Amino acid sequence: MAEQLINKDIIFHRAVELAHQSSWQSFSIMELATSLNCSMTDIKCYFRSKDDIAELFFDRADEAMLSITSADSYFTLSVDERLLECIMCWFQTLVPDKNLIREILAYKLELGHFHLQAHSITRISRTVQWFLEASGREHKGKCKIADEITVTSVYLASFSFFLLDQSEGHKKTRALLKKLIGNITRTRGWVSELYYRVS
Repeated sequence: MAEQLINKDIIFHRAVELAHQSSWQSFSIMELATSLNCSMTDIKCYFRSKDDIAELFFDRADEAMLSITSADSYFTLSVDERLLECIMCWFQTLVPDKNLIREILAYKLELGHFHLQAHSITRISRTVQWFLEASGREHKGKCKIADEITVTSVYLASFSFFLLDQSEGHKKTRALLKKLIGNITRTRGWVSELYYRVS
């Protein structure tokens, strides 16, 4: 394929098409190259591995989530509401390919895939940092560390639920996420009150 006719998006979209026809693990890079009428070297110019292609799902979810912060109405929301909308937007971006996401994550969690699991920890941390920045959670010091840990827990718990949620518009995921975020705020209030009384 001519250089100008292939790019990162074209490769990614074709990979997704092939995966939907069978499964994420079933298609090969060689099959992908053949379907695009290009060489495997051409694909390697954009993706070092099949796992790198999979990571683009999450890159795009990050970008979609950050894009909602451009709306004027976004900053009329409370900090907790912003976090809710950010995480739900991130989830909604993955909805069309949710079955593939489940396959990709199952593969990453298989015994022996330590390198993928280590990379996933970095990925989770990076995405959570964007959630914190986008929602305006401006804690400092130990409070910031505690907030990051709790938001990470909320994100992972709701993500696991989302992947199996069949409710219309993922209303159950939203309800769970709203409850979990509310728990963070209430717990922080109790801790602050206890600290005030002790000091």
